[in-house]
Amino acid sequence: MFDDDFNDDEWGPLDESLRRYEEVKNGESMSILDEEEFERVIEYYFQNSNEEQALLACDIAQTYYPFSATVLLLKAEILTQAQKYGQALKTLDEMDQYDTTNLDAVLLRSDILLAQFKYDQAALWLEQKSGEYRDKEKTEILLELSDVYDESEEFDAVFDTLKRVIKIDRRNEEALQKICFWAEFTGRLEESVTLHTQLTDDDPYNALAWFNLGAAFQGLKLYEKCIDAYEFCVAIDEKFEFAYRNMADAYMRLKWYEKALDVLEKHIEIAKPEDVIFEAMGYCWEKRKDYSRARQFYRQASQLSPQDDGIFFKIGETYAREKQWEKAVKSFSVALHLDKENASYCMAIGNCLMEMDVKSEALVCYLNAVRLKPGNKTTWVALIRGLYLTGYYQEAITQLAMAREHCGDKGDFYYYHAAALFELGKAKEALLQLEKGLKLLPSRSKIFTELNSEFLLRSSVTDLIGKYKKSRS
Repeated sequence: MFDDDFNDDEWGPLDESLRRYEEVKNGESMSILDEEEFERVIEYYFQNSNEEQALLACDIAQTYYPFSATVLLLKAEILTQAQKYGQALKTLDEMDQYDTTNLDAVLLRSDILLAQFKYDQAALWLEQKSGEYRDKEKTEILLELSDVYDESEEFDAVFDTLKRVIKIDRRNEEALQKICFWAEFTGRLEESVTLHTQLTDDDPYNALAWFNLGAAFQGLKLYEKCIDAYEFCVAIDEKFEFAYRNMADAYMRLKWYEKALDVLEKHIEIAKPEDVIFEAMGYCWEKRKDYSRARQFYRQASQLSPQDDGIFFKIGETYAREKQWEKAVKSFSVALHLDKENASYCMAIGNCLMEMDVKSEALVCYLNAVRLKPGNKTTWVALIRGLYLTGYYQEAITQLAMAREHCGDKGDFYYYHAAALFELGKAKEALLQLEKGLKLLPSRSKIFTELNSEFLLRSSVTDLIGKYKKSRS
């Protein structure tokens, strides 16, 4: 009821009302303020954080207008804001004697019960009162009820209540916006498809209903159907930016990158620039192997979000794919500067340095990655592979023992162990490690053969690998 944007000028002669009120309060005048003037005075004191004077004004107003539901409601709202819930409820009980149909009073009582964590009482109250109202007022009560169920974590009841609102008012914007979220949150996407299919059949120009239908199909991974629904949505409302956003996501999941780009360009035309949109466009161009164009959009994204390390990492990846190692290192280094605890960034820099033949510095990067994520197999593999490629075969074996302590027995480790032993001239031990790897993870034997293709010149190696290939077939 209170207006948060209260302004003296909007109330006409407020100074005069305040002067006359002061006279009445001090017993200096026999004149009486009308009910609206008392309301203005009460609002003035409350908006100026003078709760005590606002309540006094309510009490004085009641002496002149004892049956005023408006004054009682104002008093109940002030008491509620002051967290004097018991007094507020008593005031609402008193108000009910004069007005049992005031919607603001119904909603305020619910708010008080919620503030007292009496969720069941609040829900029961609103359920009872919803039967006494129709149309718009009924939907307001049901929307309040959905919030109560949200607070009490009865999430399916939230969805059911929003459905009730939509059955009364199929274009209720608040209910349609909320039910889209709750359909996914509660896993009731198929039910949402049924609901919104019926809505779009009955009301084919309901853009929000088409959007919700698309979102439900998208949640079910039915991407072509969801795109069709979004197409209807934007045909009705060509500035429905979330429909373009979701449609682009669906196209990307289908790997239809050109169509995704068309939709994202339309989004840029109708909405303000956003980093996520430019990043998505960069991703599409990257997937189309146009790395230069991808970087253009990634850089636009980075200008809007200069602290987003992930974007700089993506720029680095485009350079790495073009084998522009120095430029890749620069971009990866910016990402690492923004997130110094990211092991993936350390490994990426290490990989580039290996390609640039700066192997000692690369090993330092791999060691940092292991330090940051000692329980991650990938970081250990990067370090061990780096040691092998640098010729530190014995150190690679030492680090393998440490890797097993942190990550357990992994098939990959046996292949690296076998390769290092072969390089050290320990062929018998190497074959034992190779066989363990083949037993545990036969599909990954390329790890071993790609480290040194000359291993395949050994008949003992080819016979062993062939044995396990035959056993798999």
